[in-house]
Amino acid sequence: MRKLAIVLLCLTVSPAFAQTPAPPPAAPVAIQVDLAKSLGPYKPISSWFGYDESNFTTMKYGRRLLGELHDLSPVPVHIRAHHLFTSGDGTAKLKWSSSNVFTLGPDGKPVYDFTILDGIFDEYKTAGVRPMVELGFMPKDLASGTMPYEFPYPKTVSGSVQSPPKDYAMWGELCRRVVEHFVQRYGKAEVATWYFEVWNEPDISYWQGTPAEYLKLYDYSVAGVRKALPNAIVGGPGSTGPGSQRSIAFLQNFLNHCANDKNIQTGEPIPLDFVSFHPKGNARFIPATSDEPSHVRMGISNELNAAANGFRTVAASTKYRNIPIILSESDPEGCGACSARENPANGYRNGPLYPSYTAVAMKDLYDLQDQYKVNLIAMLSWAFEFEGKQYFEGFRTLSTNGVDKPVLNVFRMAGLFSGNRVAATSTSSIPVDDILKSGVRGPNPDIDAFATKADREAAVMLWNYHDDDIPGPVAPVTITLTGIPATVHKVLLEHYRIDETHSNAFTVWKAMGSPQSPTPEQYAQLKAAGQLQLLTSPEWLDVQPGGKITLQTELPRQATSLLHLKW
Repeated sequence: MRKLAIVLLCLTVSPAFAQTPAPPPAAPVAIQVDLAKSLGPYKPISSWFGYDESNFTTMKYGRRLLGELHDLSPVPVHIRAHHLFTSGDGTAKLKWSSSNVFTLGPDGKPVYDFTILDGIFDEYKTAGVRPMVELGFMPKDLASGTMPYEFPYPKTVSGSVQSPPKDYAMWGELCRRVVEHFVQRYGKAEVATWYFEVWNEPDISYWQGTPAEYLKLYDYSVAGVRKALPNAIVGGPGSTGPGSQRSIAFLQNFLNHCANDKNIQTGEPIPLDFVSFHPKGNARFIPATSDEPSHVRMGISNELNAAANGFRTVAASTKYRNIPIILSESDPEGCGACSARENPANGYRNGPLYPSYTAVAMKDLYDLQDQYKVNLIAMLSWAFEFEGKQYFEGFRTLSTNGVDKPVLNVFRMAGLFSGNRVAATSTSSIPVDDILKSGVRGPNPDIDAFATKADREAAVMLWNYHDDDIPGPVAPVTITLTGIPATVHKVLLEHYRIDETHSNAFTVWKAMGSPQSPTPEQYAQLKAAGQLQLLTSPEWLDVQPGGKITLQTELPRQATSLLHLKW
């Protein structure tokens, strides 16, 4: 009964004790943005998304969401999905999908059926998004494992679907045939822009073979891909963390193999165009104590430390120190298919905490990239949607039954960044090195900014973040922007906001009584509430002498703002 009460609390109240009187205002915060001080080009690292259930791609809300993801960014949005080679009838389940692309006929020869795979990739083409093709998992007729092929959730990685192939040459030919088919269907020039990643998290139970067997799988996979498309972009290993010495060693050994060995199949140098790994945070539900009520506590330091370990490992490689790095899963915790009913900590996914965490992670990943002098190109959010589930059930998703969640709006904000990153400082920021040591757990939140400038516009993202999702004081913030071109005398300000009452369909849904069967009128309200909203009407501001403007706002705890300026 106590567990049920906790679950209901997380699903219906955000934060868990929102009825507590609001604390008094905080000390003033000053943020300085120097548009004339470039920190290097802005790379749209947040325009990457992924999900376990590739069959959701062709379903009602999956198709709709793909279109929204395309529309949130002026640059290509990349999509990664599991189970593209898995055997089955194409039915999506929690952490399971299938394409049945490969079977063996009665004569023992391969039979290729691209029907389901074509449906998935045709939807990507229709939506205008770009695939990141994960080569996995093992077709049933190729699997060497002795366990049953499929286990139901939560044991989906226990089956022989995660085992090495019986015949590596046949696996390599499968990779070749799939890429050859993609080239025939979508064109060589298009497929040459896709990323091909070999497997997923081969350092844990997603791969039931040895590390040496994964290296053999990598060799055969990339040989097959490059045979069909010589200029294909290939990489891996998509390993975990690295959050431990074991996972660091796995990544190091993979890099050493690609740098120093020859392809076990072809005898040629081993191609590696990008390196991928999966830094994750750690969200926990904290029971009430005499000092504080029950609440969700995030673990952003876990994610950033794992990323730093990976960056350090890549930077130490003479050959690959400048190679593109794709964080092909970069998330606040490790189980997207675990709902808040299963783990109350996952209630964070419905409200403004998730987007503010994402804003901090994006800025700090850039800082770590600069510190280690590596080439980060993607922080892929492993979040999409789940069909046939309750509204706001607490899965790690971007939308729920077609209603956008607050986190999708932080990616819409990021879609307004362009040009170069520019210097932004705050009197209430917590440096990334301190967050690596202890997260954002002290008495003060991280109130900081991230900014870009293009030819005739600038964008500044602000947040008031704390790992502990408890009420905190509203922060009065003064933002001073300098470096506006001398010929500009007025700028147009658009101020977007995500908080409890803006860009937040969850709050509106709760106010309706949390309906699981909303009326058409209610659904329309929820759809509207899920969009990115302005805090105030757009306004033209006079530029002060010296190319400066000063803005003031109030930033609630866990809120995120985006100031978009045009001239």
